[in-house]
Amino acid sequence: MRWAKTRPRVTYDLASSGLIPVTTRELLGDVAAADAFDISGPTDEGFVPLREAIAARYVTTADCVSIASGASGANFQAMLALLEPGDEALIETPAYDPLIAAARAAGANVVHFERSRSKGFTLDPYVVRTALTPSTKLIVISNAHNPSGAIASRDVLEQVGVMAEAIGARVLVDEVYAEAQHDESPLPTPAAALGGVFVSTNSLTKAYGLAGLRCGWIIASPALSARVREIRDVVDGSGPYVAERLALTAFEQIDRLRLRARKILAENLSIVRSMAQSNPRLEWLEPAAGTTAFPRIKGIDDTRDFVDRLIRDHDTIVVPGHFFQAPQHIRIAFGGPTELLREAVRRLDFALT
Repeated sequence: MRWAKTRPRVTYDLASSGLIPVTTRELLGDVAAADAFDISGPTDEGFVPLREAIAARYVTTADCVSIASGASGANFQAMLALLEPGDEALIETPAYDPLIAAARAAGANVVHFERSRSKGFTLDPYVVRTALTPSTKLIVISNAHNPSGAIASRDVLEQVGVMAEAIGARVLVDEVYAEAQHDESPLPTPAAALGGVFVSTNSLTKAYGLAGLRCGWIIASPALSARVREIRDVVDGSGPYVAERLALTAFEQIDRLRLRARKILAENLSIVRSMAQSNPRLEWLEPAAGTTAFPRIKGIDDTRDFVDRLIRDHDTIVVPGHFFQAPQHIRIAFGGPTELLREAVRRLDFALT
C-alpha cells in the first residue's frame, strides 16, 4: 500500500485497481442536490437507512450490517473484533498485503496457505485443512481472489466453514471484487449468508467506481456486528454523514451502476486478454471477476526490474508481483478509461518483446 501511494505517476496506468470513477452527475441524476449534500446527520452507528439498504440488497437485517471506511476499514475493524493478541490468522497467498498487515496490527501471528498458480489460484479446502492448527482463530480469504480474480464456489466456502467451526475459528471473506463479474451470473450471495462462522466485507469502491465515498461494510451475526460497531468507536468514531448519505443514493440505483461497470470491464478485459494471449512471454490466467489480472512473465524470477524499466522507458506502470508474494507475476488493472488502457497495453506488450 505504501508503494501504491508513493509510486511514480505515469501517463499509462495499469496499476490502479479501481473502476473509472462515477461522476457527481452520473450518481445524482434527478436526486435533489440539496438533499444529497446535507453535511450533518445521524451516523453514530452508521447511517441507519444505508445499513437498511445494504441489508435489503443482501437479504439480511440491519443489525447484521456495520459501516466502515472502505473495504480496508471494514477488514481492519472486523479483524480487531475477531482477533486477540497471540491468536493465529491463516491467510491465503498470494494475498493482498493490507489483509496481512491488518491481522498483524490486531496482534495476530500470521501463517499462510497457498493458492497454487498451477491450479488457477483456486481455493482448495484440502490445502486449508492441512494448514489449520489448534491456534487458528481466523481464516482470511478474498473472493474474488485479489490479485487473480479466481472465484470460490459456495460448496468450497461451506467446506472451509465446516473446518473453521470445528476448531472454534471464523472465516473472513473480503468480497470487494465479487460483484465485478465477467459473465452474466446473478448477484453473488455474501459468504456471511452461509452461517455465523463467516464474516463478509465489501465496499462500493472497486466494483462500482465509487472509491471517493469510502463506503465499506461488514456483514456478520448480530452479536459480532455489535462488537464491530463498538470497535469503530475507538478507530474513527463514525463516518461522515455526507458520504453515507451519498452512498445511500448509490444503493438506490445500484443495478444501473452495476451495468455501467460491466460494460467498462467487458471491453477493457477483452483488450488485455487479446494482448496477453498473443504475447509468448505471458502466462495468462483468465479472471472470473474483478478489475485485475495476474499473469506470470516467463523467464523472470522477480518482475521488479521489469516494472522499473516499464516506468522509466515506457511511461507505463503495473504492480510487481512481489507485493502479493508472487514475484514472477505482474498485476494488470483494467478498470480505467478504455483509450488510455488500450495504449498502456500496447506499451506493455512492446516492453515484453
